[in-house]
Amino acid sequence: MTSTTPTTTPTPARATALDAAALREWLEGDDAPRLLDVRTPAEFTTAHIPGSYNVPLDLLREHREELRSHLDEDVVLICRSGARAGQAEGLLTAAGPGNVHVLTGGVTAWESAGGPLTRGTRTWELERQVRLVAGGIVLTGVLASVVAPWTKWVSAAVGGGLVGAALTDSCLMGMALSRLPYNRRNSPDLATVLDALRD
Repeated sequence: MTSTTPTTTPTPARATALDAAALREWLEGDDAPRLLDVRTPAEFTTAHIPGSYNVPLDLLREHREELRSHLDEDVVLICRSGARAGQAEGLLTAAGPGNVHVLTGGVTAWESAGGPLTRGTRTWELERQVRLVAGGIVLTGVLASVVAPWTKWVSAAVGGGLVGAALTDSCLMGMALSRLPYNRRNSPDLATVLDALRD
């Protein structure tokens, strides 16, 4: 009589990039991942996916190795559109093994797909702030060039910066704006984030 050893089917590996439907299905399972929202605290307070933790990108960038050591299970990174989450993925993947995923399209795609959001005090998203500041500088430079022609080069510099931001998928103006008090209200410190991740 031969004995048979029961075989277990391995769980298929999850894709690095997840759309809203795939994430929603995963969250309903027993092996739900941790959700890390890398937007500014102000954006997070405005609307976030229930159960997510706010770990602003600048905090993650500064303490990525320490954060990585507390992320043994699967992690899904979230931002507004997916760009900042992609940057965060690169930082965390460089600091440890690959169990990091990104929500494609971010909170915008999640909301469009009918995903639930926890809402709070409404603030302007960082991308909208960048459009306001960049547009304001360009408009001011063009109008001022009537009196001082050299100011047109200020507008040209902003335009060049926006082209560079698109080509490199990063934004120096956005990083600068994220450090303003308006965007840092209720900003978590490292100890608070680590305590939340341990729970």
